[in-house]
Amino acid sequence: MDEHTQPLLSSAYVKKTSFLHSSAKWVLKIVMWAVFIFWVTIIFLFPTKPANEWVVKLIDMSSGTVFGITGSFFLVFSGPVLIVAFLGVVYLLISHSSEHQLQKEKRTSKYPRIRLWTFPVLVDGPFGVVSAAEFIGILLFVAFIVWAVSAYTLENFSILSEFHLPTRLECYMMLELYGLHFGLMGLFCLAFLFLPIARGSVLLRLVDIPFEHATKYHVWLGHLTLFLFTLHGLLYVTAWTMEGRLLQEILDWEETGIAIIPGVISLLAGLLMWVTSLSPVRKQYFELFFYTHQLYVVFVVFLAMHVGDFVFSMAAGGIFLFMLDRFLRLCQSRRTVDIISATCLPCGTLELVLSKPGNWHPFSVSSSPLDGKYHLSILIKVLGKWTEKLRGNISNFCKEEQELPFQPHPKITASVEGPYGHQSPYHLMYENLVLVAGGIGISPFLAILSDILHSARENKTCLPTNILLLWAIKKSNELSLLSLVDVGSICPSFSDKLKIQIQIYVTRESEPPLEEGNIEKTVNSSVFPSSSGRGMSVLVGTGNNIWSGIYVILPVLGFVLFMGLLNSYYINPFGINTGWYTGLLFVLGMVASVVIFGGAVVGLWHLWESRISQSGEFEDNQMKIGMMKHKNGSMEDNESNHESLVSTSTIQYGCRPDFKEMFGSISESWGQVDVGVIVCGPPTLEASVAKECRSHNIRRRSHHPIFHFNSHSFDL
Repeated sequence: MDEHTQPLLSSAYVKKTSFLHSSAKWVLKIVMWAVFIFWVTIIFLFPTKPANEWVVKLIDMSSGTVFGITGSFFLVFSGPVLIVAFLGVVYLLISHSSEHQLQKEKRTSKYPRIRLWTFPVLVDGPFGVVSAAEFIGILLFVAFIVWAVSAYTLENFSILSEFHLPTRLECYMMLELYGLHFGLMGLFCLAFLFLPIARGSVLLRLVDIPFEHATKYHVWLGHLTLFLFTLHGLLYVTAWTMEGRLLQEILDWEETGIAIIPGVISLLAGLLMWVTSLSPVRKQYFELFFYTHQLYVVFVVFLAMHVGDFVFSMAAGGIFLFMLDRFLRLCQSRRTVDIISATCLPCGTLELVLSKPGNWHPFSVSSSPLDGKYHLSILIKVLGKWTEKLRGNISNFCKEEQELPFQPHPKITASVEGPYGHQSPYHLMYENLVLVAGGIGISPFLAILSDILHSARENKTCLPTNILLLWAIKKSNELSLLSLVDVGSICPSFSDKLKIQIQIYVTRESEPPLEEGNIEKTVNSSVFPSSSGRGMSVLVGTGNNIWSGIYVILPVLGFVLFMGLLNSYYINPFGINTGWYTGLLFVLGMVASVVIFGGAVVGLWHLWESRISQSGEFEDNQMKIGMMKHKNGSMEDNESNHESLVSTSTIQYGCRPDFKEMFGSISESWGQVDVGVIVCGPPTLEASVAKECRSHNIRRRSHHPIFHFNSHSFDL
């Protein structure tokens, strides 16, 4: 048989390999769920009397060991989340080889079905749009708080009954006991607080939650954690004030036990972060919010000094994973990235084309990975002083280039982190898509449309075949954003393979002010000189699975080794038992492990990146040259390309989309299928779409589709 017709692998071997992959993934899932349930169970049981007796036994058992009680508490309360992270690394390595098969499996269900993550339960209220899975998580935290308060209340009365104190002293003691227990509850919430904001964390990739979506979990947990810590501080302050010893307690820095001053400093830092993170302050004074949020360093360090090492170790796991992510992002963003070209659009939006490594697949930007292997595009809406200044600088560069075309011009660079987002292209999970955008929210959908068109041209399988784009804009000059998708050159005959409908609603104009051809032209476009090897660094948790896995595992093992040596040669021999000092040493050990062991991995990772970059340097340079020629040569032709896109569009002026009518029409015409609904826009738009998804899913008939709500929020 000819080598072209002889299969390289027998079907039996492929099936066996697929079975082994599937079995390994299921085993890892079961083990990770078992560890996670054990962790949550320990936290839930902690307020009970048996748990207190168990803690006493744990202290007795750990008294003679190298790591002591701190090591035992770290293993029980922080160990599970680190073990899940280790297993998650292995899971992602296995899943990476079968990612395409995973997407296919998710779309081959015979009948549409409800999914907890995409079924909106709450759409109005302080939490915004909440899915069924998120609602279950909220209920679990509420149940924990109610359960813990009830259990601690019974424990408090049991303790007071043993002393037979006067009523006044009982009141003081009750306040202090409640203050202690609210602090413990806040510490358990702190164990989860930093997990959602570790942008490249293996845990977020494991559950396939993008960073911008996980941020709201951090916001919810932040409110709860600081509320509990504030109650903790207020109850103690109230008790000490009533007893007349407030200043004495605050200023007394004891050698053993709890150090009060570090706790006061930590709480003040937390309160300042809390106040400036409230929505009105964050939206009006974002820089104030951003810089005050850097006080998390003060908050964590002084909290460790306040409670000591063994209590702080109960929440250290999530904090350690965040430190790993933060250090890696710092290393990545130190490299400046070449901006290949910039375009000023008439709607007050900038398009920047940046150099990137060839192995990155961004979907949260305005370009598809298939648009170009070595570049990506982002859209920036001019809204504030900084973006206005950026637009002015680029406009000046464009004018200089037109006036002095043969003179050398300065290059523009940027510091970049990422990419962050879904582990897999989630828009490929659905054969039927409804994309709802508001204004600049069209950006990720341009990337999705471009990706689908490229894949259709290459006759790839597992593509959405029925796509409806609903776009609400204020003025018609925003229509120029559609010219960024060059349909004519990507897939001219897309209508034979895909059904794409685009409905545009111009809300603040009653009729077209100009002919469409004049509206959609760009204002200025410029290309910039770029040097080789100045693309984005691959040092990111969402990058190479092997390197990112080593980066997680080695610093954790290094931290255990570091603390073992510190206890063996310093803390235990010299009898160091000062609470605030051991807490400080614990945090310094975490930092040293991240910098030393994590830094070593980063250095080797960087050398590997440099070698890969050198091997592809010629291709990279050729791509940049071709990209610049394309930008210069085809900008004038975008109008004709855009007309092919407009031919599939319906533009309505002076009205807003009627989602109730639209979803009703889709329910009747699309049939019994799964429909992915992706929204990118303001919270009001998200709430309106989520409400219709929920309503139609609840009242659906057997021949109607199920709408799966997904949001792509930029509200960080």
